Amino acid sequence: MTVLITGASGFVGSAVLRHLVQAGHRVRALVRPDSDRRNLDGVPVEIAVGDLRDRASLERAAAGCSGLFHVAADYRLWTPKPDGMYQTNVSGTRELMLAAAAAGVGRIVYTSSVATLGLTADGTPADETAPAAIDDMIGHYKRSKFLAEAEVLKLAEDEGLPVVIVNPSTPVGPRDIKPTPTGRMIVEAAAGRMPAFVDTGLNLVHVDDVAAGHLLAYERGAVGERYILGGDNMTLREILRDIAAITGRRPPRVRLPHGLVVPIAYVAEAWARLGGGEPFVTVDGVRMARKLMFFSSQKARDALGFRPRPAAEALRDAVEWYRLNGYLG
Repeated sequence: MTVLITGASGFVGSAVLRHLVQAGHRVRALVRPDSDRRNLDGVPVEIAVGDLRDRASLERAAAGCSGLFHVAADYRLWTPKPDGMYQTNVSGTRELMLAAAAAGVGRIVYTSSVATLGLTADGTPADETAPAAIDDMIGHYKRSKFLAEAEVLKLAEDEGLPVVIVNPSTPVGPRDIKPTPTGRMIVEAAAGRMPAFVDTGLNLVHVDDVAAGHLLAYERGAVGERYILGGDNMTLREILRDIAAITGRRPPRVRLPHGLVVPIAYVAEAWARLGGGEPFVTVDGVRMARKLMFFSSQKARDALGFRPRPAAEALRDAVEWYRLNGYLG
């Protein structure tokens, strides 16, 4: 039987696609007409052209499929027109889940994010039980993913949707063609264009380990449960130190207070509105950076057998991929 995947042309989705093919699955990928398809090159996959905002295309893509991996999302920390993000991440997710249910899809893995989870007050790693509310969500991306996950959980509870939810932390590694906001930070640091940092922390995980976690969730996860797919908790200073070691550069030593970066972010966003680009630093990003975004994957380790590699290897693979593909100048 065929497995449907969304987001296969993107960063995490392309890793999941490769793991599905390697595991022997026949895969159909829902791809927008205007998607960059470089991440699909050389991969044996059936293409279904469609869009999360087009219910008919979702029904066609889901027909005859036994499984679904919904990895696609509009992942940006800043957008001048957030309505489209909610249409894709929230409404599109609900429509896809309903189309899959109508098609008789028997197993679904939904890619959420640790962005939907709460954080601990003392900075210790949070898990799937950390309480969170919509008012805790900083920015449209977090809010849209929070609402989307709530829709999926409601369908699982009320309609018996056979869905398992995975919450990746901060994936890094190869094939980040856009690149993602974290990828942009790695590129700037690896190229020696990041002279300072703020006090914050992230949970880094290799994108291929996130993909492996998706398959484990598909095979072993409990319906209606959430599983954090993360790796090592690292401060930004530690991340930049490791990138410097990989590239042979000196790590930045200047620590900027968050309050100093906020006005810079406002200027960057105003400039982006005028020029149509995406700001390197955003107000929401600075607000999120005030807390250590540390998480525990113990539940996925215990229940799924999830075993991520050290984050240092993920950073090394990411830097090497960016170098080979001309991102470092």
